Amino acid sequence: MRHVEYLQREHRAPTLLIGHSLGGAAVIAAAERVPSVRAVATIGAPSDPSHVTALFDAARERITTEGEADVQLAGRTFRIRRQLLDDLAAQPQHDRIAGLHRALLVLHSPIDEIVGVDNAREIFEAARHPKSFMAIDGADHLLTAARDSTFAASIIAAWAARYALDARPQSDDATAVAPPGSVSVSSTAEGPFTQTVVAGSHRWTADEPAPIGNDLGPSPYDLLLAGLGACTSMTMRMYADRKGIPLEGVTVTLRHERLHAQDCSECETRTGMLDHVVREITMTGDLSAEQIESLRVIADKCPVHRTLTGAVHVTTTVET
Repeated sequence: MRHVEYLQREHRAPTLLIGHSLGGAAVIAAAERVPSVRAVATIGAPSDPSHVTALFDAARERITTEGEADVQLAGRTFRIRRQLLDDLAAQPQHDRIAGLHRALLVLHSPIDEIVGVDNAREIFEAARHPKSFMAIDGADHLLTAARDSTFAASIIAAWAARYALDARPQSDDATAVAPPGSVSVSSTAEGPFTQTVVAGSHRWTADEPAPIGNDLGPSPYDLLLAGLGACTSMTMRMYADRKGIPLEGVTVTLRHERLHAQDCSECETRTGMLDHVVREITMTGDLSAEQIESLRVIADKCPVHRTLTGAVHVTTTVET
């Protein structure tokens, strides 16, 4: 973390963490403490750091009694201290991988004799998308052959260009976590309309569909509809749980369109054009007609629905 603090202070906050072997486990653990990080890449990393203690079995007793010992790993000598063994045993790595909330690239050699390739499978299965796996065929654990290390570097560079890097120098605002209750949107160099959106510790991309934009993320109206859909489903779930209604699942499908006011029989406005959102709700569960109707009514009372159908005032300030 001292290196991260130095980069933040002297250069720019890191957006990519790369770790080899135990270093791969370390960067997964560190990512949650570095909000600016968008992506993590591991090379030959163990899925559970405690698994590698088997490599120290011959020296374990000496490490425990004397506090440290030299061990041979992949032909190199390392001094292992008892504190490392204690730290490895205490790592909740599976939960960290599952809750990474960042793009993950797993590189591993199928013939790695130090950290078996099954570790890569376990990491990949535990992680959530976006995630990628690349085999470094024929490589040893330390990637001692230049062709193997060069291949790994080229894969990471290409992958990071999509998930971690912005060609423009980043300001502090571009890498900061948005304060609770606020959302930050910043333009990027990836396309004419490509934006980075930050809400709390969550980060994603917004864009316009091709050919106007590069279609690297949902459009502004997609995000608007997603907010309404998520709020609708959450409100229905909360109501069903409180009332003991056996609601098993909810799917909300929405689309936005522009209508002539005279074509909308339910609208007060009778002239010009108006925005129209079509919301289709599908519910599953052993529901009575009365329960279905009560859930339909509560759907219209979700906070985002009320915001969109109520009076909204936007205040704008400009800074340079």
